[in-house]
Amino acid sequence: MCSIILRIGAQGVFIGANRDEMVERAWEPPGEFWPGVIAGRDRLAGGTWLGMNRHGVAAAVLNRTGTLGPAAGKRSRGELPLLALRESSAEAAARVLAGLDAGAYRPFNLVVANAAGAFLLRGLGAEKPDVARLGEGVSMITSGEPNDAAHPRIARHLPRFAAAAFEDWAALLADATGPWESALNIPEKDGFATVCSSLIALPCPPGKAQWRFAAGRPDVAAFVALAL
Repeated sequence: MCSIILRIGAQGVFIGANRDEMVERAWEPPGEFWPGVIAGRDRLAGGTWLGMNRHGVAAAVLNRTGTLGPAAGKRSRGELPLLALRESSAEAAARVLAGLDAGAYRPFNLVVANAAGAFLLRGLGAEKPDVARLGEGVSMITSGEPNDAAHPRIARHLPRFAAAAFEDWAALLADATGPWESALNIPEKDGFATVCSSLIALPCPPGKAQWRFAAGRPDVAAFVALAL
């Protein structure tokens, strides 16, 4: 159950994201494993959970509730950010991926963003993905619907991100306190935990994108700037 938080406004799009995964599933920190794309690489299926291309487009995929891991007959959801990152804008990526067969994948939430805005594509296991532009302000997405106050993690953490400056988001992503169900930085339980974290700035007017990556739990691993 990964989490992504976006602040969308006149200054651009600013993103915080924690990746939650089985701790034994091998992965590599972001690098240029694909031409023109910087992204983490999942060593099991070969795709990514989060990446950025040379046009300043960022894309991240999250599992929907109850769909952790691969399934027979389904394509890897790690392909989806890479498909989005073939495009030169978030709008173009959303338009192209709107034509996908969502039934080829287990259910997913796919976020695509650049400095001009962000889109959420919901794959619900059949037909085409639902596509929506995310509005200005702060949005939080986990394994269900965006900004769903019935979700304990969103109810607890969305107001905190909305009230904080982006410069303070690293500390919020590192918060491992409180009940496991509402924790943002998840302590290991049954082999599952938060395994890495990202802070991405896509400034507007378009300028130098920034990506700071913590190659482990963000209360332990330092955020380090990636060369983009």
